Amino acid sequence: MQAVQPEQLRNIVITGHTGSGKTMLSESFALSMGAVNRLGSIDDGNTLSDYSADEIQRKHSLNTSLLHGFWKDTKINIIDTPGLLDFHGDVKSAMRVADTVIITVNASTGVEVGTDSIWEYTREYYKPTMFVLTKLDAERTSFSNTVEELREHFGHLVTPIQFPAEEGQGHHILIDILLMKQLEFDPDKPGSMTVADIPDLYLKRAEDLHQQLIEAVAETDEELMNRYFEIGTLTEEELRSGIKSALVTRTFFPVFCTSPLHMIGTERLLDAMVNLCPSPIERGPEHSLCTVDENERLLEPDPAGPTVAFIFKTMSEPRVGEVSYLRVYSGHIETGHELIDVQTGQLEKIGQVYTILGQKKIPVDKLMAGDIGMVVKLKDAHTNDTLADKGTSCRISPITFPEPVFASAIIPIAQGDEEKISAGLHHLHEEDPSFAIVHEVEFNQTIIKTLGETHLDIIISRLQNKFNVQVETAPIKIPYRETIRMTATAQGKYKKQSGGRGQYGDVWIRLEPLPKDSGFEFSSEVVGGVVPTRYLPAVEKGIRESIASGVLAGYPVIDLKAVAYDGSYHPVDSSEFAFKIAASMAFKTAFEKAKPLLLEPFFSLTVYTPDQYTGEIVGDISSRRGKILGMETDARFQVIKALIPQASLATFHHSLTRLTQSRAKYTYGFSHYEEAPQDVAQQVIAESKQQ
Repeated sequence: MQAVQPEQLRNIVITGHTGSGKTMLSESFALSMGAVNRLGSIDDGNTLSDYSADEIQRKHSLNTSLLHGFWKDTKINIIDTPGLLDFHGDVKSAMRVADTVIITVNASTGVEVGTDSIWEYTREYYKPTMFVLTKLDAERTSFSNTVEELREHFGHLVTPIQFPAEEGQGHHILIDILLMKQLEFDPDKPGSMTVADIPDLYLKRAEDLHQQLIEAVAETDEELMNRYFEIGTLTEEELRSGIKSALVTRTFFPVFCTSPLHMIGTERLLDAMVNLCPSPIERGPEHSLCTVDENERLLEPDPAGPTVAFIFKTMSEPRVGEVSYLRVYSGHIETGHELIDVQTGQLEKIGQVYTILGQKKIPVDKLMAGDIGMVVKLKDAHTNDTLADKGTSCRISPITFPEPVFASAIIPIAQGDEEKISAGLHHLHEEDPSFAIVHEVEFNQTIIKTLGETHLDIIISRLQNKFNVQVETAPIKIPYRETIRMTATAQGKYKKQSGGRGQYGDVWIRLEPLPKDSGFEFSSEVVGGVVPTRYLPAVEKGIRESIASGVLAGYPVIDLKAVAYDGSYHPVDSSEFAFKIAASMAFKTAFEKAKPLLLEPFFSLTVYTPDQYTGEIVGDISSRRGKILGMETDARFQVIKALIPQASLATFHHSLTRLTQSRAKYTYGFSHYEEAPQDVAQQVIAESKQQ
């Protein structure tokens, strides 16, 4: 396969809420472009995009997948992405390298939580965006209501390009208000689109929408606006040119219609990709950072320029090994090409270069600037790494993945699998940087933070399937702390005689509470040599060992000062060991007298929610002993700031998902310790004693 020049390329990412028809839209594109000779089925598990075992089993996209084809001498790279919110890390990585975003919207369900989230990503990356209404042949669809809902959520710049002549069963005709033509499709037959004049029944509606389209496009460009005022209309070519420019500047968001399961609207949408969506050249240069002087550089998509390529996805495939999906931003890559990983300085020699059609790899001579493809078995380069010619220090800005907040501890089912788990998680993290691995030293727990329960399930499944290691989830242990309310003193005397030299240590300790976050202090007020100076380090050591596991429930003791102020010794039997034991005895007795208390960790919590859920969320946080600190408005969200006990966070994710249908998101981080209520403290102490 010959290399394709940047002006002949279109890079399209298909996104949308789960169930909105992304995979079947990708499938219909592939069939229309002749890349396949039949339409796959999600139920049958034979689509191009969803080819992994877990995707076939769950009937959902779980990974980014690529396909491509040619339409009117233009190569179209299609990136199909998962719809489940748990896998939006893949959505963001795919969107990072695409030039145009298609957001699919199920016309029977309208704007959903995934639609909102993806729209925010398009704003973050400033990507040209088109909406495609799907499933117009299903029951209870409403084109008008869905368009109105899109405008309510995303603004008046959302503008229809088509409307369906009829909706529901039997739908097969679209009225195109850019072409001002009727498009009729023979369901299930690619290449069947026929173009005719608009019937009188739909002409008035088409003319009204056409006038709205002209005004919307004219508003995006001063020259077009002047032309519109002068002539009173715009030609089809002027509209097409204006839409393409407005897509790039995000001042126009067209709405198209399809029923991909029956190939309705697919050919027209491919025409729109070629005629309206920007090529890499029209999209403009890519911003990059020079690692030498930290200045920003603009990278033109010039095949003759220095090579700069960005890895946006890493996967491990059976019998192949690690594969790296990348986009070439400048220059070209080819087999044998020696490039530098700009992040590490590691030399990487490129093996065979491929373009991708689902799981099929098609060898190519070169990938030119603007193109997307794959290489295999790089030594050390992974997702977010930039590969460049020697002497080129430009680095593409990394993908910012959604913050994982759903935390769960995992433990091996079989003893001795800890190292295998660690190695497996590290490998999976290279494939999917959207989850985090935290090793909690205090309890020796491995904690996985994911984007949700399904995300966690898939990671556990892949651990088993790829690395033959089984784990189960466990509650995260809460790092409680212990401290004291008042000053107390106690004597610790260790005396042991068992023939020969004995053991003798005697020390008086005073414990004093310290201000919050002061930690632990030790000092000596011993005078007159009643405890020789050489034994004081042993006294301190005995106390430090004691505070590592406190008296109430075995948790570390904080915010306390220990003072050694008196004691006695034996010239023969005293030893460092004896004084260490004596100090620990004195500490325990004094601690019990000093009105000890249990402290629990509180986290700062920030929830971003649509306004209608605010009351329920505030109530839920309060029911968890949370403290509302305040609320403010941020764009379309209400922002709730609160403090919440760590122990109450364990089930907060489930509750927030249920209360808001996943429309709210949240972040959290450690804030401080404060006294646990009596009932909580008693329960924790009782559980500790039972264990």
